[in-house]
Amino acid sequence: MANISLQRQNSGLAGDVRGLDSLRHSAAKDPKAAVREAARQFESLFMQEIMKSMRATTMNSGLTDNEATKLGTEMLDSQLATKMAGLPGGLSDVIARQLERQMGLSPGPIPSTTPANRSLPLVSTPGSTPKIPEKSAAGFIDQHGAAAKAAEQATGIPATFMLSQAALETGWGRKEITASDGTPSNNLFGIKAGASWKGAVAEVMTTEYVGGKAQKVVQRFRAYGSHAESFADYAKLMKDSPRYQGVVAAGADAKGFAQGLQRAGYATDPAYADKLSRVINTTLRLQRSQS
Repeated sequence: MANISLQRQNSGLAGDVRGLDSLRHSAAKDPKAAVREAARQFESLFMQEIMKSMRATTMNSGLTDNEATKLGTEMLDSQLATKMAGLPGGLSDVIARQLERQMGLSPGPIPSTTPANRSLPLVSTPGSTPKIPEKSAAGFIDQHGAAAKAAEQATGIPATFMLSQAALETGWGRKEITASDGTPSNNLFGIKAGASWKGAVAEVMTTEYVGGKAQKVVQRFRAYGSHAESFADYAKLMKDSPRYQGVVAAGADAKGFAQGLQRAGYATDPAYADKLSRVINTTLRLQRSQS
């Protein structure tokens, strides 16, 4: 019984209902602090098991081995494991990061956005890096949430998917298209200005992929009066163009949406669908953490 009590006292997690209740209450007030504490306790338990296995393989049974000496050894191991657990760079840091991502407390790494070629009248990502309008991915979602919802009502495409595509095209707002004089285009989807476009344009140097090889070319992009207009024009393109019927028909299937865009020729980047799928997952984690 003493051994069981000792394990509960030091672990605070395994088999101790009060310890679990304490973590639940902490999680409600400070989720990240609770995650770090749970990770530290998991590391402590893990280290105790390692030391127990090491002793079992290195220590020979003798006359001095009895219940008292075994209890003393286990007490020492438990104290050592508790003191070593939670140190910077240890296993608990890895566990905490994984738990935070699974709980939506951390969005994880935002996938990089490699410039991709688009067949006219669509887009390629410009090479310029203009002023950063948002400080975080969560801010990007908040900023454009209403416009994305309006586009969802017009097309049936989930707002999350369109937010994610805008995030992929602009690097979460860090690489929006601007004209040579610095004027913002508010073009979040990198839609090119083809012959049918009668509105304002922004001419910028972009990276196009021709035959799998990157080339620098000057392209004309549509320019809008606001980001909301960009979402509305994108929605119109998806809804009215027969080319994207499969994208709209994908409904709430994130993979079908991403692959449908690639099959329709929105981008010639062979990894476009995979990149977009990863950004959609990131957006979903961010939205869950904000709800």
